[in-house]
Amino acid sequence: MIFRRFAVVFTFFITALVFCQEKQITLEEIWGGKFRTSGMQALHSMANGNQYSVLDFNRVSRTTTIDIYDYETLEKVSTLVSSSDIAEIQYFIDYKFTKDESKIILTTKSQPVFRHSTLGEYYIYDVASKKVTKVSDDLVQEPTLSPDGTKVAYGYDNNLYVKDLESGKISQITTDGEKNKIINGITDWVYEEEFAFVRAFDWNADSNKIAFIRFDETDVPEFSMDVYGSDLYQTQHVFKYPKAGEANSKVSLHLYDLGSAKLQEIKVDKAYKDFYIPRIKWTNESNVLSAQFMNRHQNELDLWMIDTKSMTSKIILAEKDDAYVDVTDNLTFLDDHSFIWTSEDDGFNHIYHYAKTGKLINQVTQGNWEVTNYYGFNDKANTIYFQSTENGSINRDVYSIKLNGKSKKRLTEKDGTNAGSFSADFTYFINTFSSATTPQEYTLYNSKSGKIVKNIKDNSGLAKTLDGYVMSKKEFSTISVNGNDLNIWTIKPKNFDATKQYPLFMYQYSGPGSQQVANRWNGANDYWYQMLAQQGYIVVCIDGRGTGFKGSEFKKVTQNELGKYEVEDQIEAAKQLSKLDYIDASRIGIWGWSYGGFMSSNALFKGNDVFKMAIAVAPVTSWRFYDTIYTERYMTTPQENPSGYDENSPINHVDKLNGDFLLIHGSGDDNVHVQNTMRMVEALIQADKQFEWMIYPDKNHGIYGGNTRLHLYKKMTNFINRTLGDKIISDKE
Repeated sequence: MIFRRFAVVFTFFITALVFCQEKQITLEEIWGGKFRTSGMQALHSMANGNQYSVLDFNRVSRTTTIDIYDYETLEKVSTLVSSSDIAEIQYFIDYKFTKDESKIILTTKSQPVFRHSTLGEYYIYDVASKKVTKVSDDLVQEPTLSPDGTKVAYGYDNNLYVKDLESGKISQITTDGEKNKIINGITDWVYEEEFAFVRAFDWNADSNKIAFIRFDETDVPEFSMDVYGSDLYQTQHVFKYPKAGEANSKVSLHLYDLGSAKLQEIKVDKAYKDFYIPRIKWTNESNVLSAQFMNRHQNELDLWMIDTKSMTSKIILAEKDDAYVDVTDNLTFLDDHSFIWTSEDDGFNHIYHYAKTGKLINQVTQGNWEVTNYYGFNDKANTIYFQSTENGSINRDVYSIKLNGKSKKRLTEKDGTNAGSFSADFTYFINTFSSATTPQEYTLYNSKSGKIVKNIKDNSGLAKTLDGYVMSKKEFSTISVNGNDLNIWTIKPKNFDATKQYPLFMYQYSGPGSQQVANRWNGANDYWYQMLAQQGYIVVCIDGRGTGFKGSEFKKVTQNELGKYEVEDQIEAAKQLSKLDYIDASRIGIWGWSYGGFMSSNALFKGNDVFKMAIAVAPVTSWRFYDTIYTERYMTTPQENPSGYDENSPINHVDKLNGDFLLIHGSGDDNVHVQNTMRMVEALIQADKQFEWMIYPDKNHGIYGGNTRLHLYKKMTNFINRTLGDKIISDKE
């Protein structure tokens, strides 16, 4: 024992000598922004295909500009608009063009409603006349200009409005909107969170009709959160939140004709009992609206074409899956009224081309790899541009392919994560590249040849800064677990010595279709892992069964059993890693946030002979507490699948806790409610289990603001050091 203590002291003495010329990463630097990368803000490709616009903010004058750059030279051509030239506006934080680029919506103020929705103050800038028009004196939602640029539609107080920009006249389209009852044209909480859209209305091509979804959430149960603030008495935030198995909003599809001022409901030719409308989109034909209807189990999706002139409808595509069908934004209508669609129909996500009637023309891409992003279709070159994992599931590359599925070409050459932003005519694309060893680089490519035209910007300054710090390589490999080769990354101390033993700290998220083991540049957590590695920990991350980009079978194996196979994989992986000579099997920990917190809790309880400690941040502790759309997509309802819900929820396994457990939540979390943690705490107390926990007042699912993130990571670091780092590095017995 005396020898081991001496070894520890000697090890740290040598470490100090080796690192004397290199700095250690600190939490203050991580959360103070020291290692942030710089990017290109609000990039928009101009319609001429030769130029792009960027939002620039001058910190000295505190003015905002929209600057125009030339693709080929990358030189600034002009300033399209500056807040210093507009008396009504001090600065703006975002912008959006009309289709013909004659007008721009400028966002000047914004405040959150939920995680993705905002209320804001907006102005419309006329490029030719330089005239500025305020959309409304009220804070409104989702202002959207008509294609001809003469009108703007927006949501306010659960109703829809249209403003004529010439006359200034405002028309109220709906009148029945009411908080926690009826919402017109803006999604309810669960659609926003799980179907990933807020604006539930759309203009047709002729700018004379608006289609929208109406949400009747009268029967949806209410959830309330205390907001503590700084007043003498707390207030309550009450909103509709459908938990698994409970009533959803009743949705209906509606049409407003601006010419006749007629409002009517659109009925499709099928009786749906309990359903979703996750997407609506006008086709190129001004009277034809597409709408996607989905059953509550989300394993059947119907694509409808609705003739709004004759009010007739037809299903042209019906997707079915044993598990679930993913909803995307990839539906693209071509000039001949055929359309492009993405699907997992053959077991991997690929691109398909359908005729207007819904008849399959051809499968455009195919192979045992996934299309991860659809960029668009160049009608002049008859070419589709997309991103995929063909070069390995941890990598991303940009490709082109002819509509007939021939002449596929890889347009990017560096292994890592490549993402394209294409010019309007697809002549160029700006590629954002990063890898585990290279921070973000922005490069202009010719889309036809795949040749680099010019380097735009990089983060060489950050790379140079990091040269002065102790940094370890992130090592990528695979580990065979439960019959599957799982992707894994590992970060070891820079002075790693295979004759020593190190505590192991595991991170994972593990949610369906997710990915954490990816060849991309550091996020904030990666710097934290580097810091922990230099303190003497080995940090690993493993994407187990249920995660994404390795085919639908691998992803959907967890169906109806969330928390079973994913947890088994983390426990078995930890067991395998514990057999390595340089891993101290008595000091293995695991952590995660949200779904990852659900996982780390389960791993500690079910793997109590493997894990010494766990940290769970904002965890789901029972899927009975979470929302309908997400939960039922993977689990059906609690009424149909009670064992799936209960057998794998950590709240029902607290009696197995043997190690150290830190539970953290924000009291203002509208996504994973603090109810999850409170019920877990009560279960732990009644099971007579000791644990630690922390509640961050009024903080949402992200737990940030002011000093909050720094405080959170200090607490977690201290807990790790106290529970796993009592010896840090030791000699083998």
